[in-house]
Amino acid sequence: MNNPDKLLQLLQSVAKGESSPEQALEILQYLPYKELSHGICLDSHRHIRTGQGEVIFAGGKNQVQLRQSIKELHSNNYPVLVTKISQNDGDFLYSLFPQASYFPEAKLFSLGKDLCLTPPWKQSGQVVVVTAGSSDLPVALEALGTLNFYDIPAGLISDVGVAGLHRLTPHLSSLKQAKLLIVVAGMEGALPSVISGFLGQPILAVPTSIGYGVHLHGLTPLLAMLNSCAPGMSVVNIDNGFGAALMAVKIINSFQ
Repeated sequence: MNNPDKLLQLLQSVAKGESSPEQALEILQYLPYKELSHGICLDSHRHIRTGQGEVIFAGGKNQVQLRQSIKELHSNNYPVLVTKISQNDGDFLYSLFPQASYFPEAKLFSLGKDLCLTPPWKQSGQVVVVTAGSSDLPVALEALGTLNFYDIPAGLISDVGVAGLHRLTPHLSSLKQAKLLIVVAGMEGALPSVISGFLGQPILAVPTSIGYGVHLHGLTPLLAMLNSCAPGMSVVNIDNGFGAALMAVKIINSFQ
């Protein structure tokens, strides 16, 4: 029971004498978490504490763990989001849950909510995701899908990096309308700094593991973004489109 309304109904039922305290206790003891087999301990209380329920990180989990986690989290008809899922595991889960949304490029699997990641993508919204190159799209789509999962109106503008910066200027008026920007870049990671110098919105910068040699699998853009001289920019971990999107969700919702 990670629904605040159901929790209130339970407490009201006890207050009215329709349920005993012992019956309520039997239900409430499962609120903080629920232990399953195969080493899984689901945080079923997270939605009440933070406003966002537990999201399943697929990395390192086997197919039994993934199936159990999805089935349990969805048992109360709550939508479930799985991130960083491999093609093999995604195909397996889709065979079990054909009503789900599965997007291999974004490595996202969603049960109970359509992530709406099929192009063409909108280019405007409360949050706009911007990529330096088309090679950064998988991480950008992870961010966009997460925003869609949490019902944040979002857009995506792709392939406007510093190798051809004139591609960015036609989008500046649209970007100015957004409340927050997520800027995804590999290579030298310069685009977030450039956009932060153009615009006044908060920027969440996401370095990607796309690049050559001394790019060091994303370490070079990560350090470049952390050392940016453009103010008003924060940086998440390498390839962490999900983390950037969830931060954006919390920021947007805090003002609503």
